[in-house]
Amino acid sequence: MTETQLRPASGEVTSPDAAVLSAVVKRFANAKGEEFTAVDGLDLRIRRGEVVAFLGPNGAGKTTTIDMLLGLTRPDSGQVELFGEAAQQAVRAGRVAAVLQSGGLLPDLTVEATVRMLGSLHPGADPETVMSRAGVTRLRDRRVSECSGGEQQRLRFAIALLSDPEFLVLDEPTAGMDVAARREFWATVREDARRGMTVLFATHYMEEADQFADRVVMVDQGRVVADGSASSIRARISGRTVSALISPQDAASVAGSPSVRSVAVRGERHYFDSTDSDALLRLLVTRTSATEIEVAPRSLEEAFMAITHAGRTGQEGPR
Repeated sequence: MTETQLRPASGEVTSPDAAVLSAVVKRFANAKGEEFTAVDGLDLRIRRGEVVAFLGPNGAGKTTTIDMLLGLTRPDSGQVELFGEAAQQAVRAGRVAAVLQSGGLLPDLTVEATVRMLGSLHPGADPETVMSRAGVTRLRDRRVSECSGGEQQRLRFAIALLSDPEFLVLDEPTAGMDVAARREFWATVREDARRGMTVLFATHYMEEADQFADRVVMVDQGRVVADGSASSIRARISGRTVSALISPQDAASVAGSPSVRSVAVRGERHYFDSTDSDALLRLLVTRTSATEIEVAPRSLEEAFMAITHAGRTGQEGPR
């Protein structure tokens, strides 16, 4: 990203925010004509250069929010701004690009022909560079229809980079990719973020949000229910998981401890959901024959389930 992209013509520094959503509401009608609210007063501010994971259960309002950020639909009330202007204007100016889960590719074209054809719409675009960054150079002569799902996702990534966007929206970007391809993809995204690109990605792979996001935003029922670093969100639910190789008799005894909330068995290991891992460790070491004991903090997935479940049941969320 160039200096001129970050500053207006006057030379005055622009807002540090890439995207601002203020009290956004979006309603739809179902097949019976009944109105429902998909996004319900959502407030969100994304700073330039952030990599933000956007998480939520099905029906939480993620896709509708992304559609409004991309200018594909307008809010019924509230404001959606990108770089201080309407989303549609930012998209038309090439400041915003997206990698969606499906569609947008012509099956009979080769990878290279696809990139070069769409690159012709963006003066100054460098098809060779974006193919290299997206990891599809070796696929240049392959027809799109012959590419795997993961390879097509990388092609969509190359297309998104053609406009040299300042804000990149990714919807399940690594679906269909193998482990190595995922790592290469995220290495490229992080490099782009270091150069100033802002990234918002929706994913069902919680480990991606945990490993690659600077910030995690969780939405449910059309509202933000958690916002912060992955570690801060994990810390909102108490306790740790202690696992060990242990006999069924000893496990049954340990399960009755006040520090154990529940027990699960996976293969040869027992997993104890513990409110006091230190007390449980002392019990396992001094009073059982447990071996290969491991203690793990709460996962982001566990936090996600606890936070969204609390919102849907009307309970107070975890602290």
